[in-house]
Amino acid sequence: MADAIRRRLAGQVQRVYQEQQDQRKMPFAAVLEPARVERLIGELGGQVRACVLTPLVTFYGFLAQVMNADPSCRQAVAAMLAWLGAAGRALPSGDDGPYCKARRRLPEELPQRLAREVGAELHQRAGRGSLLGGRPIKVVDGTTISMPDTAANQQAYPQTRTQKRGLGFPVLRLVAVFCLNCGALLEAARGPYLGKQTGETALLRSLLDRFLPGDIVLGDRYFCSYWQIALWAGRGADSLMRMHQLRRIDFRKGRRLGHDDHVVVWTKPVQRPAWMAQEVYDGLPGQMPVREVRIHVAVPGFRVRTLVLATTLLDPALYPAAELAQAFRARWHAELDLRALKAALRMDVLRCKSPDMVHRELGMHLLAYNLVRTVLARAAAKAQVAPRQISFTAGMQLLRSFAPLLALLEPGAAERMDQVLLQALARQVVGDRPNRYEPRAVKRRPKPHKLLQEPRASARRRLRRCA
Repeated sequence: MADAIRRRLAGQVQRVYQEQQDQRKMPFAAVLEPARVERLIGELGGQVRACVLTPLVTFYGFLAQVMNADPSCRQAVAAMLAWLGAAGRALPSGDDGPYCKARRRLPEELPQRLAREVGAELHQRAGRGSLLGGRPIKVVDGTTISMPDTAANQQAYPQTRTQKRGLGFPVLRLVAVFCLNCGALLEAARGPYLGKQTGETALLRSLLDRFLPGDIVLGDRYFCSYWQIALWAGRGADSLMRMHQLRRIDFRKGRRLGHDDHVVVWTKPVQRPAWMAQEVYDGLPGQMPVREVRIHVAVPGFRVRTLVLATTLLDPALYPAAELAQAFRARWHAELDLRALKAALRMDVLRCKSPDMVHRELGMHLLAYNLVRTVLARAAAKAQVAPRQISFTAGMQLLRSFAPLLALLEPGAAERMDQVLLQALARQVVGDRPNRYEPRAVKRRPKPHKLLQEPRASARRRLRRCA
């Protein structure tokens, strides 16, 4: 009896050890530790089943899916068959149905929670540059994302009113906060495109407690309001953004700091916004000093010639006007980061047909983006360049190619291959192209198909009647 118990316990220990060894042999396990993912799955109450498609296997398959050039579920299952077979593990069915069900069993908050943690760690290591006294600078911007036209998606994320019902697609609004120096995505808030308190400013207010004392927030003119600047100031964070077009500017008034540079006092509006609680309104100062700086742009090809910046960085000795202009120009990196997400990672059109799966897919894209940024930061440190000097697209392509190989190698060989990856990335430095400009137009014409002017079901019924 004792020998049987010892053999059973030894078998259990061997299976646990083998599972731990297999966990290391999964794509992207080298850049995101399986133990960390497993711990978070347990904290969020993930459903664990005794099957081939465990939560951990499904998670890494999902991550590889959003990174793949072909993001279909069938391709994801084919890739999983390949690396599970190479690792000597049991193979799932070639059908993508079980995989899709396994994805739904993953905790909905898991991908975005991991994306936030990975981004915060990268920001902690590489979030400070040389601009504005080396303080952490966070850039905010918003965008929209499309998804399949299903009844569930339409109910959660209605399409725009300018499109006829049955012709448009559900639209999700996203507001993201990026680290200016390393490009990490720190926070993201999502919401529908239509409805009250669904605009970018409302979504940004939901992230207010994520801004820390000492932060500098960069934003475009849409976020330049007394309320937003005062709320950030109340948390000890400064702001720098372009002046809203409706605010009047008179450089003859206020405390003069230099040419086209002065400090004026903004007064709290008497009317409290409907979204703001009375106690929050009462806690905001009645007056707030704001620095206004006019910047002249003398770059051929640039559309803007003059612009006015509003900031709470009042000291002209610590924060010269020229450096404020340089920092605001760097705000454009947020547009490039969103382009990396939407174009390079193809997040512009999501593929899932229900809101809960849309949230998982969105979070996976954000996590994949931060993982690429983390590897780029390691390569940049090796090459002694700034993290943003390494091409994101090249980094994604190399990581996508190296991940399956790293999953199959033994630990020593995998470490050597990891160094090869970093060396290859260190060579992908973006060329110095100062004051680059391009027309906002495309040359290649789309295929000359007619536009669908009615719901697809109606068009099919009409074709059937004509047959």
